[in-house]
Amino acid sequence: MEITEDTLAAGVAAALERLIGLFRSLSPASGLSLTAAATLATLERSGPSRLTRLAGREGVTQPAMTQLIARLEDAGLVDRATDPADGRVVQVQITADGRAMLAGRRAVRAERVAGLLDRLSPDERAALAAALPAMDALANAERAAPVTADARASAERAEPVTAGLTMGER
Repeated sequence: MEITEDTLAAGVAAALERLIGLFRSLSPASGLSLTAAATLATLERSGPSRLTRLAGREGVTQPAMTQLIARLEDAGLVDRATDPADGRVVQVQITADGRAMLAGRRAVRAERVAGLLDRLSPDERAALAAALPAMDALANAERAAPVTADARASAERAEPVTAGLTMGER
């Protein structure tokens, strides 16, 4: 059975929604919100960044990001530094403690995921392994060309079409 682009998009969107719920349930209680953890991960992956760019990438307002960075700085997870190319610009960067916090969260999640993987069949585990490159490509595609607010609002209004998909509950 061939799947249409619209059905694939709706199925992937619905699966991502379920996976976000799973991700939240697997994340250890560390005092970090998902936005804070995502911001740390962005800084770890992309290097130092301006507050305005971080706010845009994480989908929050600049004042909200400013408050978040202040809390992360107070916790020793990020620090601010002057941009070497422009002394008037301040960039935020992750600290060694921030990297350690992320590593600890990832280790706990990986352990919890391993327990869930044990419940799957060998074919299901192989399918997940085979899907990892595509999942990474999907995540990188969004980073390369972020979805606009209009597209997000449109997607949130759309009713997911999941007929014919075999991925768990819908």
